[in-house]
Amino acid sequence: MKRYWTLAAVLAASPAAAQTVTVEAGANAQERLQAALIEAKPGSIVRIGAGRFELTDGLSLDVDRVTVRGAGPDKTVLSFKGQLGAGEGLLVTSDDVVLRGFAVEDSKGDGIKSKGADRIVYKDIRVEWTGGPKATNGAYGVYPVESSDVLIDGVLVKGASDAGIYVGQSDRIIVRNSIATHNVAGIEIENSGHADVTGNIVTHNTGGILVFDLPALPRRGAGWVTVSGNKVVDNDTPNFAPKGNIVATVPTGTGVLIMAANNVTVTGNDLAGNGTANIMVIAYRQPFDDKGYNPLPRHIHLAANRHGRAGFAPAMPGGAELAKALGGTLPPIFWDGTGGDAVDLTGDNQVPVLSLGLALGAGIETAKPQPVKLREEIPPPLGVVTLPPAMEAAAK
Repeated sequence: MKRYWTLAAVLAASPAAAQTVTVEAGANAQERLQAALIEAKPGSIVRIGAGRFELTDGLSLDVDRVTVRGAGPDKTVLSFKGQLGAGEGLLVTSDDVVLRGFAVEDSKGDGIKSKGADRIVYKDIRVEWTGGPKATNGAYGVYPVESSDVLIDGVLVKGASDAGIYVGQSDRIIVRNSIATHNVAGIEIENSGHADVTGNIVTHNTGGILVFDLPALPRRGAGWVTVSGNKVVDNDTPNFAPKGNIVATVPTGTGVLIMAANNVTVTGNDLAGNGTANIMVIAYRQPFDDKGYNPLPRHIHLAANRHGRAGFAPAMPGGAELAKALGGTLPPIFWDGTGGDAVDLTGDNQVPVLSLGLALGAGIETAKPQPVKLREEIPPPLGVVTLPPAMEAAAK
């Protein structure tokens, strides 16, 4: 028995269980950093030293239980300005990965993408396109997709031509304490379920926080998304998404946009300075062939938000004419009216709501704008997402 105990103790304390490999800036940084990621063992820490790493190709990690740690997002900078390919800066395809304390700049594609990577933590990460908003920037800053248990905490993203912080086709998600600015979409939760978006600053994007459910994707959204305690202010950057992208249709000056999603609660947010609307609730209005898809938003609850100035520069088609007819501005909350009572739009009625009364697929010229009162009810319980304790410990 003693021999087996001793063997277990040796294995638990072996270097493979807690190996630390340090990569410093300097010559051949591309080869040395990629080699460290390839050769990492489960339980390893890849420590990236302070300095600027000039990289010419994307990096990849496919080993479980690895921590990639820099000296801080302003001290450890992975620059992809000289990237030769069009891929992401860093691609992660393994589970139980922690990424923290470094920056990714000017990647040709997405900044950091994780695909099928369960229990992944993004902590104190900066992703930025340093030339400002451009259609040629990468689409996504941080981009976890097809994953379970995602924690994004203390992340800063600037300049993404689609979404700064994007989570798609995933379940059990927390996005908190992060900043998204000068992106097309600041934060986007798409075809995902059980998500908490809380305590973030979302400003100077085209649209602030998007909750979408789209057709023809492997997974439809499970709903239960809570958007609470965020500052969604002054989203005023002209839309610079490449033509054909779904976010290219987001009007400049949108605060929170809910499209075809279900069971979404928006509460306790500060919303102001959004020229089209502080909150928009709309159906998916483009043609689709997905027979199992429901294009209507359902069970949307809007309450206890603090609304400032909004609707003063509506950028949607026909918005300026509609605002003029209503005295110069639109109300802070805008609903396309599609679906009527089936949408089940509820709230506290302390903020004006405008419905356009549009049929599905109908043009703006058929609108029948009128103020509406929301059905007041006891608010649904907030969808508190609980992640594994090890993930929360890794983010401290």
